[in-house]
Amino acid sequence: MSEKQIISKKDFLKPEYMIQLYAQGAFPMADENGVIEWYLPEIRTIIPLDNYNIPRSLRKFMEKSNFEYKYDEKILEVILNCANRPHTWISEELIEAYKKLIKLGYVHSVEVYENNELVGGLYGIAYRGAFFGESMFSKVSQASKCALVKLLERLNEKGFVLLDVQFQTEHLKMFGSVEISFDEYNELLFKAYTKKVSF
Repeated sequence: MSEKQIISKKDFLKPEYMIQLYAQGAFPMADENGVIEWYLPEIRTIIPLDNYNIPRSLRKFMEKSNFEYKYDEKILEVILNCANRPHTWISEELIEAYKKLIKLGYVHSVEVYENNELVGGLYGIAYRGAFFGESMFSKVSQASKCALVKLLERLNEKGFVLLDVQFQTEHLKMFGSVEISFDEYNELLFKAYTKKVSF
């Protein structure tokens, strides 16, 4: 996948600059030394909100499971769980930056609970009709997949246009993720920004 690094200055972790960069389709990642870079891939991966797939086995699992789902109740806890792995791009500095975006209402989470315990979830950045998915975690089987289903349902219910999932994975292919050109992606961004919707 072709990528071009576009910026790496600390000033661009200020909320106003972060949102400007997200709005252009860029996203931050910290390397193993904690240095945060912003990336703007030329090939984009999205899950089409008008043409996604929910695996039949997952549908059956969700019907029988005792999972409960909530939104934006424990955003920071979801981020910390996503970062809690041996190798992570979610550095302490990036977490501090996310805290500021949470206060401004740009960061959102889908949370999965079992017996009142947070067992899975995901988070991302919402800007007008675009949702930029960042990371997910799962402490029990299927929890993160269920969170993604709930995200897809929520975004459609609220009238979002774009779900950006950054990179293609086998996990995301199950849900109908596709790679598109940057030109196609920009067209979706434009449509998304004409929408006045909220998560």
